[in-house]
Amino acid sequence: MAKPLVAIVGRPNVGKSTFFNKVVGKKLSIVEDFPGVTRDRLYADAEWCGKAFTLVDTGGLELKSTDEMWVHIQKQAEIAIETADVIILFADAKTGLTAADTDVAMKLRKSGKPVVLAVNKLDNYNPEKLYEFYNLGLGEPFGISAEHGTGIGDLLDEVCAKFDASMTESDGDTVKIAIVGKPNAGKSSLCNKLLGFDRTIVSDIAGTTRDAIDTDFKFNGEKFTLIDTAGIRKKSSVNEDLEYYSVLRALGAIRRADVCVMMIDASVGITEQDVKICGYIHEQNKPSVIVMNKWDLIEKDTNTINEFNKKLAEELKFMDYILPVYVSAKTGLRTDKILTLCKTALNNSQKRISTGVLNDLILDSVRANEPPSVNGKRLKIVYATQAEGVPPTFILFVNDERLMHFSYKRYLENCLRKACDFSGTPIKLITREKRDDI
Repeated sequence: MAKPLVAIVGRPNVGKSTFFNKVVGKKLSIVEDFPGVTRDRLYADAEWCGKAFTLVDTGGLELKSTDEMWVHIQKQAEIAIETADVIILFADAKTGLTAADTDVAMKLRKSGKPVVLAVNKLDNYNPEKLYEFYNLGLGEPFGISAEHGTGIGDLLDEVCAKFDASMTESDGDTVKIAIVGKPNAGKSSLCNKLLGFDRTIVSDIAGTTRDAIDTDFKFNGEKFTLIDTAGIRKKSSVNEDLEYYSVLRALGAIRRADVCVMMIDASVGITEQDVKICGYIHEQNKPSVIVMNKWDLIEKDTNTINEFNKKLAEELKFMDYILPVYVSAKTGLRTDKILTLCKTALNNSQKRISTGVLNDLILDSVRANEPPSVNGKRLKIVYATQAEGVPPTFILFVNDERLMHFSYKRYLENCLRKACDFSGTPIKLITREKRDDI
């Protein structure tokens, strides 16, 4: 189930990053009083009135500038616009309507995406300062103060109202599989092998951020949709950005997918960029399969796979649940195992443990290894339950949240994994202090 993507765009220095930090509740984006600070896009999950979404902070748009930095920032913002489900256009009440605002608004109208207009820095609410912004043709402007937090609730209400049901509900009974990875890892070759025919993605623009191509097919009577992120081609003018843009492109496919297939070139080995993409998959809480491709090019002995598995465990220690498979998309070696592993990872991500069994598991784990004492106080887990949704999320009601050390939470997670097969999927443990009414 993909979360709607909400992009924040606008000209420089209108308070987009302040709003981003306020909504996500963390200072993730740098806020300064000079333009050009936010150059790359920042993603963070947020929630409003029970509706979860992903917020994207972009750099300021200077559409008519030819400066290399502003051209780079514009590329980032365009990626956000193309992949967004809803767009928030920011303007500045203090400076009033500008030609740059009009240019950005025109670009957004052409995108065909739902747009909500936010007029920021309205510290002392004066509706007369909003009238001129109706000229942008984007409907009612919402006056807010991102710095003081006023008006943000009404703005988010409007944003959430534009979430179409198709953004938040599953697409029928098809399993969406995103094939992601660096350029030349063999993504298209694997797609063609799984589909049983050649399919070529053609683009006249290098490094474009157009929607990934979806292809429906059946396997063993089940419906699947492959989301292929191939199509990024090398161009000398964007040479230094090649791998960076591959990560940005992959993120859109990851958030739409039910399962992610991460392609790694075994002949090169796992790289820093591979780890970054795996990090995105993990952050989006997606079940996944790690596919080590080009296995036919590797000189092997009886211990080669063990050595590769050990390397994967070291580099991807934040994903200790991975399901690796060693294939050759070119020859078809073991490619028949990939869809089966995808189903395993997906089924494990939907697995539930009954409340009684879960509490017995937690009790046995605590008896085997009691939590350490902190300042004379010891953590007590009163009750545990599994929340609805994917990935498996377990809520532990405790006497004091501050006593739950991350290492002990990790220990409990490992105990759950030993008792129940959660391979291929992350799991989440959330602690809450027990109230008298629970």
